[in-house]
Amino acid sequence: MGTKTVDEAANEAPEVKSDAETVDVTKTDVTKTDVTKTDEEVTEPEAANAEATEAEAAEDEDDLTEEEYAAELAKLGLEEPEGSSGVGQGAAAVVSAALGFISLSGGWIGTVAGARAQLNGQLHTASTASVTTQIKEVYGTSWHATAIWAGLFALVAALVGVGALVRPAFGTPGKPQATWIKSVAWAGVVLGVVGLLLAVLKYTDALLALPSAT
Repeated sequence: MGTKTVDEAANEAPEVKSDAETVDVTKTDVTKTDVTKTDEEVTEPEAANAEATEAEAAEDEDDLTEEEYAAELAKLGLEEPEGSSGVGQGAAAVVSAALGFISLSGGWIGTVAGARAQLNGQLHTASTASVTTQIKEVYGTSWHATAIWAGLFALVAALVGVGALVRPAFGTPGKPQATWIKSVAWAGVVLGVVGLLLAVLKYTDALLALPSAT
């Protein structure tokens, strides 16, 4: 009887130990699950921070100058796309500013056109015409011709300046436009608008109207 009891106790002991091992394994699995959840919780904020950093970097690309943009490409081992040096945009900006200045100063073409209109007025106006008619035909047509040419120069200056400003939108994505190009192009646009306004006022006699004969 005693021997049988000892054997039974010996047989039951491994079973208890096995149950204990099962509990420990379960605890280990639970711990691993908790660690996995913790890793997922940590990964989500890191991913959000990475997306925010990329968004800020994309916004900063618009503020880069041409030199900084080239430096960033060099760091990344990339080459600047061909034809994106901004030479054409700079030339257009300078032409716009020059045409805007010509529209305000008159220019050689405007002077010649005014002199030609004055000569035609003298040839087609009879010497017996009234003073008012002579002033209108000789001087009025000359001033109007000068105003027309000034308005044409101003209109072209404004259009070329606007074209230089909007050109990057149709070029290489992310390629910044040099600051001096923007400044000169805006100067051309402003001069063109002012010149066009003055030309309209001169042509309609709202500004510097013909003197009265009386």
